[in-house]
Amino acid sequence: MNIAILSRLPHLYSTRRLVEAAQQRGHSVKVVDTLRCYMNITSKNPEVHYGGKKLDHIDAVIPRIGASITFYGTAVVRQFEMMGVFTLNESVAISRSRDKLRSLQLLARKGIGMPITGFSRSPDDVRDLIKIASGAPLVIKLIEGTQGIGVVLAETTKAAESVIEAFMGLKANIMVQEYIKEASGEDIRCFVIGDRVVAAMKRKAKEGEFRSNLHRGGSAELIKITAEERKTAVKAANAMGLNVAGVDILRSSRGPLVVEVNSSPGLEGIEKATGEDIASMIIEFIEKNQHSMKTKTKGKG
Repeated sequence: MNIAILSRLPHLYSTRRLVEAAQQRGHSVKVVDTLRCYMNITSKNPEVHYGGKKLDHIDAVIPRIGASITFYGTAVVRQFEMMGVFTLNESVAISRSRDKLRSLQLLARKGIGMPITGFSRSPDDVRDLIKIASGAPLVIKLIEGTQGIGVVLAETTKAAESVIEAFMGLKANIMVQEYIKEASGEDIRCFVIGDRVVAAMKRKAKEGEFRSNLHRGGSAELIKITAEERKTAVKAANAMGLNVAGVDILRSSRGPLVVEVNSSPGLEGIEKATGEDIASMIIEFIEKNQHSMKTKTKGKG
């Protein structure tokens, strides 16, 4: 197969591992800078161009699209879909997962457990919004934030009001979320490929921090998850329409709660924590599904 990996940084661990795994399995791989792609949008012969040449004879695309370029990146993925190319994660599914509010609404529609979440645009509603999220302490999140950026823990009602009003004053879209005390600064990253969890790790926040993201200095270790957690992770990925996803779960007194579904999950932390060859599993999934052209989200919002 000829595989294109949409990635702005070919030296990143995840990109390098996918290239290695594909080549080891006998495939031809090209790393393509997403922002250098440009498109001929036509109903009869849609094309993607790159470096002055048409990108053709591509059998599969692996999108590794950063949050800052979601709009353009999903347009490129969508163009490949129009060309009949198999994309590991489809454009609509990526867009769903990147919009935190939309993704939570989709999870709620499917009855998937998640922290109580409130959303508003008016400063007049701040106090009631805090009550909706079970009061202080609570978590305030920028809807566009990634890797723990734009996530604040407000320990008192006064602090929550101040932070929410400050964000609203900047015209930022935020949501407030129930703080799950029993999680104790830990979460579980479940790596989903297809309809199964292939690996899971527990991430623990560093001392004095409540965000467990590895980019924030958190640590990771292998963990055995329950059947309910496994089922929840797969159901969450399916709700987005993602073939490959990192599903972040909190352990709570009322069961597993999904806090985020990531459409471009990093491989470094999960491979090192679990010892699993996730990159090869992804390539194997493409081998098995590339010819079927089965789509989960095509034509859906």
